[in-house]
Amino acid sequence: MKKNQFAKVLVVGLAGLMMSTLLLAQSDKASRPSPPVIAKGKVGNATIMIDYSSPSVKGRKIFGGLLPYGTVWRAGANEATLIQTDKDIKVEGKSLAAGKYSLFATPGETEWTIIFNSETGQWGDKKDGTANLDPAKNVLTVKVKPVKSALNEKLVYAVTGNGFVLRWENVEVPVAIK
Repeated sequence: MKKNQFAKVLVVGLAGLMMSTLLLAQSDKASRPSPPVIAKGKVGNATIMIDYSSPSVKGRKIFGGLLPYGTVWRAGANEATLIQTDKDIKVEGKSLAAGKYSLFATPGETEWTIIFNSETGQWGDKKDGTANLDPAKNVLTVKVKPVKSALNEKLVYAVTGNGFVLRWENVEVPVAIK
């Protein structure tokens, strides 16, 4: 009888330890140096949501420095940035079906490539520092023009009536959606 009670206490104790570990792990994301953020809004009838982690400039040269021009980037920090639409949309005039996609970008001085990839849930970078992107799963790529802006210390996405815009360092990258 005592062995049975001890086993029950041990099981309950272990379950409690596991639950508290899970709760602490969930709150851990908010305390990251690049905390998670969700940008959400409407473009026409479509609801667009962008789930990303927001790094800071911290005095660094970002585009053409930390993020070299011509190199694919996870478009945020930590996990790959996600974009979701509940309706079929046109991105820069090209069709994108309703769904959830990883969002990657290739920054350039005068032109950026925005990449929508069907693989989701992965960490944004591989161990070697390259983007964790399987090009075979690219659903759509579009070219957009960056615009100079005032300093944006934190990476920010905003969903506007015309699409979305990425703002970071001294760059704004508008992406048209209809």
